[in-house]
Amino acid sequence: MSNKVILFNPKSGNNKHRIPNSILQVGASIHGIYDYILVDGNLEEKPFQKIFEYLETGEYKYFCSTVMPGPQLKQAISFTKRVKEQFSDITIIWGGYFPSNQYGVCMDSHLVDYIVNGPGDVTFPSLLKVLEEDKQDEVVFEEKLSKIDNLIFRNSKGNIIRTKKEPLLDQDALPNLPYTHLNVFYPLENYLSKTFMGKTTLSYHSSMGCPFTCSFCGIVPVFNGRWKGKSAQGMYEDVKYFKEKYDIDAIEFHDNNFFTSKKRVLEFSKLILHDNIKYWGEGRIDTLNKYSDEELSLMKQAGCKMIFLGAETGNDEVLKQMNKGGTQSGKMIKDFALRMKNIGIIPEMSFVLGMPADTEKQVYDQILWDINFIKEIKKINPEAEIIIYLYSPTPTKGSELYQQILDAGFSFPETLEEWVSPSWEKFDLRKNPLTPWLKPYMIDTIKNFETVLNGNFPTVSDFRIHGYKKKVLSLVSNWRYKTGFYKYPYEIKAFHKIWKYRQPEIEGFYSE
Repeated sequence: MSNKVILFNPKSGNNKHRIPNSILQVGASIHGIYDYILVDGNLEEKPFQKIFEYLETGEYKYFCSTVMPGPQLKQAISFTKRVKEQFSDITIIWGGYFPSNQYGVCMDSHLVDYIVNGPGDVTFPSLLKVLEEDKQDEVVFEEKLSKIDNLIFRNSKGNIIRTKKEPLLDQDALPNLPYTHLNVFYPLENYLSKTFMGKTTLSYHSSMGCPFTCSFCGIVPVFNGRWKGKSAQGMYEDVKYFKEKYDIDAIEFHDNNFFTSKKRVLEFSKLILHDNIKYWGEGRIDTLNKYSDEELSLMKQAGCKMIFLGAETGNDEVLKQMNKGGTQSGKMIKDFALRMKNIGIIPEMSFVLGMPADTEKQVYDQILWDINFIKEIKKINPEAEIIIYLYSPTPTKGSELYQQILDAGFSFPETLEEWVSPSWEKFDLRKNPLTPWLKPYMIDTIKNFETVLNGNFPTVSDFRIHGYKKKVLSLVSNWRYKTGFYKYPYEIKAFHKIWKYRQPEIEGFYSE
């Protein structure tokens, strides 16, 4: 058997044909050292057949998959099982924040041999190097594995070992992503699609981690409040490459917190100022609130069209419960919505409804309070996009909130099979939280309000809903929105279904 590597990107959703940056990053770490191929479940009609054909050659020794909760997990489990059953000698390596957070479930399944617990730029090639060496001496072999940072494995005694976390690396010192190698398997043009921002949109990752430790966020255990970003010049070199070679006119920055470094953002804005490129990124309200109006205006001139912002709630007490950190408050959210209106950048604000509380009435009152707060935001800035999530617990063990959800009777699945059962499949999309304190009538209230809200204010990110469609939706929804009668909004749902209305929080921006 040769030592070639399969890097697999499981399907993450319909129409989500974005550059698979996660497996490209891993590919970059072994480029020129080990032979590897890329399989993208988003573009392959029959991805397992493609994997099977590679494995059947006998040249491949490692099957490696990035795994996010939700749709990716379903395909990752199914394919990994089949690989394990049909090719028992293959070594299985998983990465991504699902196995990092749920490493016990993954290792207990006996499907996964090794987990890369965070960035794999050094971990992955170091692991392959040890695995390729003579491992007749079990003690020496395990000692070598134990010295690799960001690794999870099971030792000969059956114990799960988690090695120490490595410091985040200088992002400019890392090798460039192997775009030309990806192009061998899938034409890069297939990943550059039309969105509401432009005709040729690039998905790009410019930083690792986030400096905050919100107790509801799944990346916190992976990065522990750390952040490192590429320099403005380094980012611009990549953007310039795609501008010159593929004539891109828009970028989705998929960083967890793109706007962490104001200096970097402003430098990048100056570099990109005359390139006629629109962009979208994620940030925090209290971070961006420190930018002056002049600095925000520079971002707007440089192409910043929309910013995804975790508003979470306008209730200051609930914000404390979430351990949001920073200085965010309900008043700041309102003030910043107005600032964004005056600057001309669309704030895409996400709210998390259904947090645990001491009594059922308190849970429901908080939901109603936030619904009214959302309406206040829309009054201040009608262009503000609103994303609504139901609170889904994340396994940030040790936090007060984590203990609170356990005390309330919530528990995570104990097997991989349970994680992809119908009741859990949409868990990480925060549309089906399975939390015992959130009663059916509460979920109905939230979802009905969301339907009315999306009818009265259709998302700008679905460019198919415009003109008469937008007018019709607003017309049939407006009376409900104004009167607060959200029950049974069947007429709005019918239009949404007919016109295939797209919710960006589930499916990403509409692209074609």
